[in-house]
Order: sequence, then structure tokens, then C-alpha cells
Amino acid sequence: MKKRAVVTGVGHYLPKRIVHNSEFEKTLNTSDEWIVTRSGIRQRHFSNKDETTSKMAIMAGQQAIKNANLEASDIDAIILATSTADFTFPSAATMVQAGLGMKSGFAYDIQAVCAGFIYAMSTANAQIISGQANRILVIGSETFSNLMDWTDRSTCVLFGDGAGAVVLEAYSCSGSKEDRGILSVDLNSDGNYKDILHVDGGVASKTTGYLRMEGKEVFKHAVEKLARTSEKAMAKAGVKSDDVDWVVPHQANIRIIQGTARKMGIPDEKVIKTVQDHGNTSAASIPLALSVASRSGQIVKNDLIVTEAIGGGLAWGAIVLRW
Repeated sequence: MKKRAVVTGVGHYLPKRIVHNSEFEKTLNTSDEWIVTRSGIRQRHFSNKDETTSKMAIMAGQQAIKNANLEASDIDAIILATSTADFTFPSAATMVQAGLGMKSGFAYDIQAVCAGFIYAMSTANAQIISGQANRILVIGSETFSNLMDWTDRSTCVLFGDGAGAVVLEAYSCSGSKEDRGILSVDLNSDGNYKDILHVDGGVASKTTGYLRMEGKEVFKHAVEKLARTSEKAMAKAGVKSDDVDWVVPHQANIRIIQGTARKMGIPDEKVIKTVQDHGNTSAASIPLALSVASRSGQIVKNDLIVTEAIGGGLAWGAIVLRW
């Protein structure tokens, strides 16, 4: 028998404030039509001062634990993917651990920007397979509104805040591609592209900084790299595009989402899309989409899913899993 990491629970949290595209028309040279045409985004959620990255992560985590029919005390570890932790340290994950009332186990953050959830799932999968943990709460939580330059229409209209979470549990299986759980992972990065998507602040400059992006350059790399990493992950899993029930992409931009699916040979109706409602929530976007799609009944048990993301670094990757 082999060991697999299986998703047994999902949850999410979205800030109360919803911002429609029309709100940006008051301060920027933009319009609802301009934003929708270029990104597919119609609205996004922005956090208030009490809806911090760690607090949203706690809310999403509580939902996922309940959805898995577990208690917080059943969780062995927390891995939180975020680029917007409340503090430089301690990690947001340890704050979530305390907020959930956990007295044991371990918790830490992973930072790979928009690809963070893929990296966090990969790490959790490895720790479950190695026997370090049996149940891991994997969360993506972001407050990117804190990094926005509100005079830059090319970035500030694209991002939103939110959190999503999944519970991964160890299950014994035969190792077949028909068995539930994570079947394969493919991770990549290339630091030579640092400047096309970055925040121009940090500890070294003693500033928070603003998000800066060369949109055309990011798009040029995104579709090719996302399709390639997805194909590599599918090859490792021994599956083909025709076998895939759902692609759950990082919800960055409708053009990237649809362009990647076309390059993969996946029909549009098999692509989960939440970007229109949430905007780009960075590391939170995939778990948010998984939670929404699972709770709505789109994604059901035993569905074959490919999930992929690319973010600053550049860092990118894909996972194939049986739900």
C-alpha cells in the first residue's frame, strides 16, 4: 500500500467590503468596460483594518476543519502561503495556530507570491508522504490591497483580498491514478525575471512599497509556462488532457486563464473561474476557487483536477490531484 495526501475539507473567507469596477471610475482614467475587457474582473473584496491576513486565514481554516469533520486539535501542522503576513515575524501561520486554539503541532509560512499555494501544497504533500504529519491545514491568505498604488490603473484594479484553505489527510491506497489524492507536482522558478513583477519595498529599504508589474511581459511568460508545467505534471501522473475533469487555475486574469486552457487543449467549460468576483487574490485564489466550486457542487469526489499558478520570482508550478 502507498500513502497519498487527500483533500478532505475546504473553506474560505472574503472581506465584507465589495468594490465594483465603477468605484475606480471616480479616481482613475478607467471604466468598467476597460477593466472587464482586459481582465474579466467585475468586482473584488477589500479588507478593513480588522480583516488581517492571519484573521482571514483563521476564518478559512475553521471552515475547512469543520468541512473535514475534524477539530483543530486533530491538525498536525499549518502551512500558510502568503506574501502579506501581518508582521515580518512571527509567521502568520503561528498566529493562525494560536487563533485556532492549537496547543501542539507546527506552523510556518511559505512565500512564492501567486504560486504560493502550489508550493505549500507540494510541501504538505511531501511531509504527509514522509510521515512527518498525517493532517495538514494548507491556507492561502492575502491582503494585497495594502500593496496597491491607487494611482496605477494597470495594477490596482486587478487585485483583491481573501483567504482559502484545504485540509490534506494521509490515506492508504494502491498508488493507482484512479485513487484519490495528489498524483503529481511540478515546481519551477527563474529569478532572472524578478523585475517584471515585484514590490519595490521591504526590510532592506524600511518601506512597505508598492506592487509593480510589467503586464505584457508577465502575460507573455504566463501562458507558456503555465501550460508547460501543467503538461509536465500530467505526464508525471500518467494522465492526458482528455482525462481532466477540471482545471482550477490561479485567478489572475481571464486572458491568461483562457489562453493557458487553450494551449493545454482543455475546453473552456472545464475551467473553474472566480476571477470575475474576487479579482487576483494571489496565493488565496486557488483555495478560494476550490472551496467555492466544491461547495457549489461543481467539483465532486473523484474528479481529476489540474491546478496551476505563476507569480513573482518568477515562480510557477502545477499539481494534479484526484478530488
